[in-house]
Amino acid sequence: MFAHAQSKSGFRSKLGSMCSDRLFFSSRKQETTRLARPCLWNFGSMAAVDKRQCETDECSREAKLQCPTCIKLGIQGSYFCSQECFKGSWITHKLLHKKAKEDKANDEHKIFATRGTNTDPWPGYHYTGKLRPHYPLTPMRPVPVNIQRPDYADHSLGMSESEQSLKGTSQIRILTPEDVVGMRVVCKLAREILDVAAKMVKPGVTTEEIDHAVHLACIERDCYPSPLNYYNFPKSCCTSVNEVICHGIPDHRALQEGDIINVDITVYHNGYHGDLNETFFVGEVDEDAKRLVQSTYECLMQAIDSVKPGIRYRELGNIIQKHAQASGFSVVRSYCGHGIHKLFHTAPNVPHYAKNKAVGVMKPGHVFTIEPMICEGGWQDETWPDGWTAVTRDGKRSAQFEHTLLVTETGCEILTFRLEDSGRAHFLSQM
Repeated sequence: MFAHAQSKSGFRSKLGSMCSDRLFFSSRKQETTRLARPCLWNFGSMAAVDKRQCETDECSREAKLQCPTCIKLGIQGSYFCSQECFKGSWITHKLLHKKAKEDKANDEHKIFATRGTNTDPWPGYHYTGKLRPHYPLTPMRPVPVNIQRPDYADHSLGMSESEQSLKGTSQIRILTPEDVVGMRVVCKLAREILDVAAKMVKPGVTTEEIDHAVHLACIERDCYPSPLNYYNFPKSCCTSVNEVICHGIPDHRALQEGDIINVDITVYHNGYHGDLNETFFVGEVDEDAKRLVQSTYECLMQAIDSVKPGIRYRELGNIIQKHAQASGFSVVRSYCGHGIHKLFHTAPNVPHYAKNKAVGVMKPGHVFTIEPMICEGGWQDETWPDGWTAVTRDGKRSAQFEHTLLVTETGCEILTFRLEDSGRAHFLSQM
């Protein structure tokens, strides 16, 4: 689901964001992220009764410095003894900033809802296209306690400690035969759930309704919807409409004739994640939309055709960009594919653009996603104030397709392959 987020100079981990990760370590974004680390402010000497202890783990020194971003956002506390302790805590500390911004955005949505409107909730924000959010969001849906949960499911900030422990490593895990069996099972379930969502796509249906159907389909299959609470993502899938590149949050907007929508599904079952997405037509669409979606699908399938032992991961971007540019389209650079198995996002990072610096060579037993995001106009993106929704900077449409792949001795196995209709993507039946 969450595409690894990647900075202009390299990896910017969905989920990153799904990172979409921005690299929340979205495949949390080795082409490595250069995180902005604000300097601390000295709030002066304090009376003994007001003394505070450094918030860094295993540090008990007196704290006389405060995070300026926390002050700006109204976050209480955030005291540190030194710049070194602050920088050492940055990976987890910055999540407080993200959550505070999301909470503020949600509060603004609630205010607008009480005024009888549910669009344009962020005063002064310049939308790049015609799409608007329709809030307030429904609360996070519960998952029965008997369903196995990933480590971030109940974390207050939605942080995956297992992913964070491996952050920065480029070592790619080779799956055991037992792991491969687990991945085949979960990817088959993920495919079934995406097929459920596909049947929902039609004019008048809201993305919230699609999310509800996806959530129920997960529960029926003893799956946890992987996006739910992942770095506090509020829904069970991502729904990205028109100019939304990825990580769109399902809401109350009804789909309209002529829209295109990507539904991104990831599920967690028996300790493994399975991830895929497709872009669908909503009713009748124009010829430009058909050409964009067709080309995006071809980009994915041409890249998959090249997957085999000995191929460098960086080569996939050359294949994808060559085809996209030949069709007159551009390739998003801020988000990339990622390794996946017991972790939602991990090595390798799989950029989709040419001349990238991805590390690693494919070997049998590697499992990863390819998920190119292709745009009608420029590749540049920005993010809505909700902290998740990535949109094209020029407001033009974007499409995406994704599969989870297993490298075999002679090529690859598409673990999220569609069993019906000879494996063809759903949109092809609408062409």
